[in-house]
Amino acid sequence: MLRDDDGPERRVEKLARINQVLIDRIDRLEESRGSAWSMFQAAVALEQEVMARTRDLERALADLSQRNRELAVARASAEEANRSKTRFLRAASHDLLQPLSAARLFLSMLADTPMTEHQAELTDRLSGAFESVEQLMHAVLDISRLDSQRIEFHRQPVPLGDLFRKLAIEYAPLAEAKGLRLSFVPTDAVVESDPVFLRRIAQNLVSNAIKYTNRGGVVVGARKRGPLAWLCVYDTGVGIPAVDRNRIFDEFQRLGNDNRTPGMGLGLSIVRRACAKLDHPIRLDSEAMRGTVFRVGLPLVQRQDRSGPDRPARATLPLRGRVALVVENDQGMRRGYEMILRDRLGMVARIAGGTAEALATMGDDPPDVILADYNLENGDTGVQAIAALRRSAGQAIPAVMITAHRDPQIARNCAAMQVHLMEKPVRPSELAEMLGGILA
Repeated sequence: MLRDDDGPERRVEKLARINQVLIDRIDRLEESRGSAWSMFQAAVALEQEVMARTRDLERALADLSQRNRELAVARASAEEANRSKTRFLRAASHDLLQPLSAARLFLSMLADTPMTEHQAELTDRLSGAFESVEQLMHAVLDISRLDSQRIEFHRQPVPLGDLFRKLAIEYAPLAEAKGLRLSFVPTDAVVESDPVFLRRIAQNLVSNAIKYTNRGGVVVGARKRGPLAWLCVYDTGVGIPAVDRNRIFDEFQRLGNDNRTPGMGLGLSIVRRACAKLDHPIRLDSEAMRGTVFRVGLPLVQRQDRSGPDRPARATLPLRGRVALVVENDQGMRRGYEMILRDRLGMVARIAGGTAEALATMGDDPPDVILADYNLENGDTGVQAIAALRRSAGQAIPAVMITAHRDPQIARNCAAMQVHLMEKPVRPSELAEMLGGILA
């Protein structure tokens, strides 16, 4: 503050300080204005960058949405193609298996006739060829069913002891032909699974073990561990190298290059698919040149008390003189059934081509059992034939439905009617076993 008594120099000095303070304030103000301007410019630039990135993101999202729509269309097309494949295989299976089933029946009868050594060799080779074709067709149909999103399983208690007895009868000749010991450890375990696919799993594991075992043998058993019973298949075969233990579960994969080993490499692929669909864990342990063990975990169920006399083996139950009414429209199959039932099993075979003819053939004398093919002519089915025959006879005549279709609806219809179901191609030994059990 200037005073009147200040001298000139004092005044100049004070004015200089005041001037310097004002200059400093102006400089700070300018610096502040420059910083704010810079911040404003930066904010504008950042906003422009955000807008540009937003436009890029919107374009990317639009592209992604378009790709998702294209993928959805492609997936729908693939699923429809898979369903079409399944429907085609289901529709074609009857026409494919019908002549094969008839040929197997005739070949079985031919094997029972006196033959020269050369004829017996030809018959054995034909039987092996039919067996290979049958296994391949079953494998393709099984894979098609397991790949279908609409597959239905029929879980129920399955006694492993009964399954082991059937497998022993089925695979004993194959093991004997290779000089192998095939053993099934007795078990009382009862598990919950789909009986058809569980048998497929066990068949493929046992068959695979026999194929890749040249010395020693194969042992099949069950070990109970907590809530599970582990179905175990041991062999003394060549073993599986560690690098191949994932590959062997793929389609058309076989160990080694030995073309003499039969099969198409589909068995373990079916095992993997079926176990995955049924939630059955699968384990594999192997040692090169020492053998392999496959284990499948199956949920245990409480075994029901089945006290009372044991049932006799089905194959030994008497069939001679019993009457079977066969409803089959295919001439080859009709003749094959007639020969097997009459000449091998000693039964009386009545043959009809459809429901109307079956009713006329039966008359007032009901048969002991009905064998009906599912697909007849002009929309007629074995279900209709069995139902009509039962109504006419006034009683629930025991019946077997024979079909090449792996259709859950057919299985449900048969279960509702208490009709046994048998898949083509028909094996004479299995037919005899089933008839023996029904007519016990």
